Amino acid sequence: MIDKLDKEERDILESFERGEWKSVPNLEERKADLKNYARATIRKDKRINIRISERDLRELQRQAVHEVLPYQTFISSILHKFVNGNLS
Repeated sequence: MIDKLDKEERDILESFERGEWKSVPNLEERKADLKNYARATIRKDKRINIRISERDLRELQRQAVHEVLPYQTFISSILHKFVNGNLS
């Protein structure tokens, strides 16, 4: 089965096997937070296309995994925070 994984999948598996994945503390609270984020960003009536470097995209995807969010939602949340002056 491991032979059928693409590079990204192998990287994730190796990361897991190295013990880099941690359990989410307060899982129910985290789920509630994620539901609130989803509700706050549910109305998406405009689409944009941007070109970014592959390196930047991979880093965004990596950070999204850390935040337990789909990477497009993560990027949207960064933009939302920035335009509202809440990006720290």
